[in-house]
Amino acid sequence: MTERTAEPTGPAERAASIAAYWDAAAPSFDEEPDHGLRAGRTRAAWARLLRSWIPSAPLDVLDIGCGTGSLSLLLAEAGHRATGVDLAPRMIEEARAKFTTAGLTARLLVGDAMAPPTGDQRFDAVLCRHLLWTLPDPEAALRAWVARLRPGGRLVLVEGRWRQSARAAAPYADGAASLPWHGGIGAEELSRTVRPLTAGLRVDSLGEHPDLWGGEVDDERYVLVAHV
Repeated sequence: MTERTAEPTGPAERAASIAAYWDAAAPSFDEEPDHGLRAGRTRAAWARLLRSWIPSAPLDVLDIGCGTGSLSLLLAEAGHRATGVDLAPRMIEEARAKFTTAGLTARLLVGDAMAPPTGDQRFDAVLCRHLLWTLPDPEAALRAWVARLRPGGRLVLVEGRWRQSARAAAPYADGAASLPWHGGIGAEELSRTVRPLTAGLRVDSLGEHPDLWGGEVDDERYVLVAHV
């Protein structure tokens, strides 16, 4: 019988386990169509939506859980001042290489999404895609992100419940199954959580746009845009 690895017992151990998981995933992360945005139609679809969510460049935009920096790069190409934060050092290495190749600049930092290492800086927009399900206290994270926005700023959350099959319900890293929103968060629940923190919000479905994902999808995918 194979010996089972003990699950992390504290926040620091859990964070280290999750960072190690994403470090290992970094070299192949961009193979997913909506991660690497390598296909022209997919890249154009995300660029078009980002312009509608975060208009009027140049703005200071914080991309939390930026991964390999694909969305941060689109923000920079649109003229924004992008700051990307990710827990996994190898993800940030990939993002820096991507910016170097493109001849563009951004501030790319290794850090915890719960407390991005940006000091007292305030931002015009905070962008987060497919990250809330990985956090030990997503509601506290949302409060912290809203607090980093300037008056009139906007919070842009690309989320969903895209792991709905029994096969996909297995933990992606040790201890992840106990996370509050493991497997994703539906639009109604996220709206209830965000609404008291903001002056208004809207939710738009993204599941009917195959160009965003590299093909048809049949699960819940959406964007929530809130203003403070």
